[in-house]
Amino acid sequence: MDFQDILYEAHDGVATITINRPAVRNAVRPRTYEELTKAMHAAADDTSVGVVVLTGAGDKAFCSGGDIQDQQARVPEVGRKHMRRLFALSSVMRSMDKPIVAKVRGYCVGGGNEINLFCDLTIASDDSKFGQTGPKVGSVPIWGACQLLARFVGERKAREMLYTCRLYSAHEAEEMGLINRVVKPEDLDSTVFSLCQDILDKSPQSVRIAKLALNAGSDQEFYSSFFPTSELLASIYGNPENMEGITAFLEKRKPDFRKYRKPLTD
Repeated sequence: MDFQDILYEAHDGVATITINRPAVRNAVRPRTYEELTKAMHAAADDTSVGVVVLTGAGDKAFCSGGDIQDQQARVPEVGRKHMRRLFALSSVMRSMDKPIVAKVRGYCVGGGNEINLFCDLTIASDDSKFGQTGPKVGSVPIWGACQLLARFVGERKAREMLYTCRLYSAHEAEEMGLINRVVKPEDLDSTVFSLCQDILDKSPQSVRIAKLALNAGSDQEFYSSFFPTSELLASIYGNPENMEGITAFLEKRKPDFRKYRKPLTD
């Protein structure tokens, strides 16, 4: 397959999909989402594949979220198209009857952490960082974090992550239930390999049914909330707060959101 933003390979029962934009910490743009969707479909349709590994190129990031340069040009009409693009990727990841293992090194933040949520299992190196960043740039993570994060870490911790945009260490992420295991960077590949072999040794039919059954309950809630909230997110693109956050990020300064808070009047 001819890809520009990702790498795809499949052998010995494992399909490996790599976000290949290390120069921008594997930030994802529209093309990246579309290529990831195509690769996920390819893995889902390949009867020789039993497990999918999703990772990022280099040692700086799994995925640092959406490419801010792309977001700078968004208006509501573009935002609506973008939300349909996101839904296409998350849908194939959640409905694919094969486990997806996230192999994380470095930053897994913003949309990158939402991609992590759509995976079934996560192994991370101890130099990884996790968190959400939407409110920092005048956005909101309604692709998956607002719907699914509380199921992983509990409602109170989810609210903390979403409201403060704090970054958490890999060990903190493991402790709160966001990921499965933390290992040293030099052990990451071998640990993920062993996990994949462990899964491949099991009944493919049983694993398929288990994944779909596990997702059935949470995904009904996810899908029912995605469409109305996606319109809300699309509507904020291009407004002053959104542009303030994006411009501040690109200019490497702190955004001044306080000026948008109206003083109380009698």
